[in-house]
Amino acid sequence: MTAVGREGAADDAPETSSVRQVSRVVLLDPDDRILLLHGFEPDRPTDTWWFTPGGGLEGTESREEAARRELAEETGITDVALGPVLWKRHCAFPFDGRRWEQDEWYYLGRTERTATHTGGQTDLERRSVSGLRWWTSEELSASHETVYPTRLAELLRTLLDEGPPDAPVLLETERV
Repeated sequence: MTAVGREGAADDAPETSSVRQVSRVVLLDPDDRILLLHGFEPDRPTDTWWFTPGGGLEGTESREEAARRELAEETGITDVALGPVLWKRHCAFPFDGRRWEQDEWYYLGRTERTATHTGGQTDLERRSVSGLRWWTSEELSASHETVYPTRLAELLRTLLDEGPPDAPVLLETERV
């Protein structure tokens, strides 16, 4: 299991400068709402942000296997049609006293289920995630809260208007 931080950092990730391989899920319900988790810095609970479910690869699992496992652990949702990789990005950020470098792939996911269960979260996730919420594109666009990736509202609107891209879109590197 992995814990989710500012960008989905794991409590068992190495403390070296190696780049962590991460899979994320842009999970949409039948009404095209996106599921986001509300995270915060464990030592600073007022430092909050929203982010997509996902986390680091474990052992020899594939990116798709990691996406499915992380989604199940963090949300309890296992009945998902996992689609293509929408976006890829590199990010770096501090979380829980460490510096994280990640190579993230964002998969499209569709589900009929909107009920969530967070019982599979790790200890660090329980200390750094305050909840989950389904957002409409309009709500996300109107929000002034911090969301990762930072252009998620625009990316979601494009996805809903145009469908998945023919090839994954490379997003700009984000460093916090």
